[in-house]
Amino acid sequence: MKSLSRHFTLAVLLSTLAVAAPAAQAQEFKAGFVNTDRIFREATTAKAAQAKLEQEFSRREKDLVEMGNTLKTATEKFEREAPTMAESQRTTRQRQLVDQDREFQRKRREFQEDLNARKNEELAQVLERANKVVKQVAEAEKYDVILQEAVYINPKHDITDKVIKALNAAAGK
Repeated sequence: MKSLSRHFTLAVLLSTLAVAAPAAQAQEFKAGFVNTDRIFREATTAKAAQAKLEQEFSRREKDLVEMGNTLKTATEKFEREAPTMAESQRTTRQRQLVDQDREFQRKRREFQEDLNARKNEELAQVLERANKVVKQVAEAEKYDVILQEAVYINPKHDITDKVIKALNAAAGK
């Protein structure tokens, strides 16, 4: 009988521990959230990267705008003068405008591709620095997990401000 009672007591104790252990573990689990879009908008390093890109690509963008305006003016002039032109002259000017437009579209596409590639390079560097800071904050404050994307997050778990401050402080050094 004593053996049965010991087994029963042991079973009750084990089931109590099985119920209590996950509850104790759940209380110790610490999660955080980082909004990377905000980091890309608000961090000093992200703003510096954006300014660098604008400086790097401003001349090409200005040239494209000028080229587009020239093409638009030439097209408008052609449309006004076309009715009074000889057929061969109209065909020649039309071909020239098509060639100019094709060149403009090619340059605009190349510009956009170059800009996107450089933007991705710069944002990757910002994200790499941000991830290092996130890891430092997580280790210092003993987080178990830091998420970067979520459907919903309780604002009390958002550590984006801490990360931006630490990132800006690191950039200032």
